[in-house]
Amino acid sequence: MPASEYDVVVLGGGMGGYVAAIRASQLGLKTAVVESAKLGGTCLHVGCIPTKALLESSGLFHKAGRQEFGLTADNLGFDFARIATRRDKVVDQLFRGVQGLMRKNRVDVVEGRGRLADPRTVQVDGSQIRARRGVIVATGSRARALPGVEFDGERVINSDHATLAGAVPKSVVIVGAGAIGVEFATLYHQLGVPVTLVEALDRLVPLEDPDVSGEVAKQFKAAGIEFRTSARVKAVEETKDGVHVAFEQGEPVEAQKLLVAIGREPLSNDIGLDAAGVKIGKGGFVEADEWMRTSAEGVWAIGDLVGGFLLAHAAAHEGIVAAEDIAGKRATPMEQDLVTRTTYSQPQIASVGLTEPQARERGLEVKVGKFPFLANGRALIHGEPGGFAKLVVDARSGQLLGAHIVGVEATEMISEPALAQLFQGDAWEVGRNIHPHPTLSEVIGEAALAVDGVAIHI
Repeated sequence: MPASEYDVVVLGGGMGGYVAAIRASQLGLKTAVVESAKLGGTCLHVGCIPTKALLESSGLFHKAGRQEFGLTADNLGFDFARIATRRDKVVDQLFRGVQGLMRKNRVDVVEGRGRLADPRTVQVDGSQIRARRGVIVATGSRARALPGVEFDGERVINSDHATLAGAVPKSVVIVGAGAIGVEFATLYHQLGVPVTLVEALDRLVPLEDPDVSGEVAKQFKAAGIEFRTSARVKAVEETKDGVHVAFEQGEPVEAQKLLVAIGREPLSNDIGLDAAGVKIGKGGFVEADEWMRTSAEGVWAIGDLVGGFLLAHAAAHEGIVAAEDIAGKRATPMEQDLVTRTTYSQPQIASVGLTEPQARERGLEVKVGKFPFLANGRALIHGEPGGFAKLVVDARSGQLLGAHIVGVEATEMISEPALAQLFQGDAWEVGRNIHPHPTLSEVIGEAALAVDGVAIHI
């Protein structure tokens, strides 16, 4: 049985919550996590991990069919049941790992639905747990639905349904061309499913740098993925075989399934935030400062609940910041500009910091360095020469303001410029770093040199 009093109680055991609990325990605080489902939350069970496991399989299948690599295979195909089994096996192994981390770090896991009774008390299924030092609220988010269109899990689905499906659809319309939308468009296309991707704004991945959006559109078009931009859904109707999707402008589309991927909304209702005096802002997101403190003394909030970049690694970092603040061991505050963003579509996308338009909107004088994968030996070996790395730099100081990569293994390459931004480094320092050859990382070094017009291989 859990104790009735702890130093820290974490409400929600997703990636932000369990990381916060581990850090609090490391700092000598007696800690409990309250979770109604499974530790690991959305990311582990229906988000980051299982979707990337699916994309790994679809990517291998797609690449194996490309004759340029000199491979031959008779009747090349896939068994989605086995793909799904592997997906679940990866998730289960990591889930057991998280459970082990709780035991190793002496964090008590309280199973049940929790809500705040006051700023230092969490009520769990009729019992109460007191937090002497503070409560960290990490309840996460859920998929956002189109107004007036409910998820039924069959014809109209969200990313949770799509991730855990036991089969691929015969055809699909995806509404929303952000990270989730372009990832599922990639997955389905690589498995031979007809896809129509639609976005209400005027470009794909609209939160990324415009140059990145243009490259994704170029590669999607070349791959044969149908997409529309500036396309707003007018109505969704059931048909005998699926759905009929009508738009304010343009021809309607019919498919077996409609995947709605228009973002996520915070799980801030009915968790006692009002009873604790926690201020909730626009869109239902909890207001928190750079130390993740809310308006209520003794209550911290992290992750998707507080907005910003709704990403698992952002939540984990916020959890560390909150735990260290509670323990009186402040290191550095949360900075949204330092959050790396990664998308596992084909091509991959990764970014950190400001886009070029954002930097100019802040009144900064900007220089840009850009280098294509086409001039990189390792990219050619991979058979993926499309895309580029782009660095946005303060023209006066030379400080790196943002990095944007679109192309092969972009998600593995963003950490170098992200570290440079953490250290407030300059582009020339990144360019002078000796990058091993032949590697994709050379693209980052060349882009840094290109800021001053001295890139070597172009």
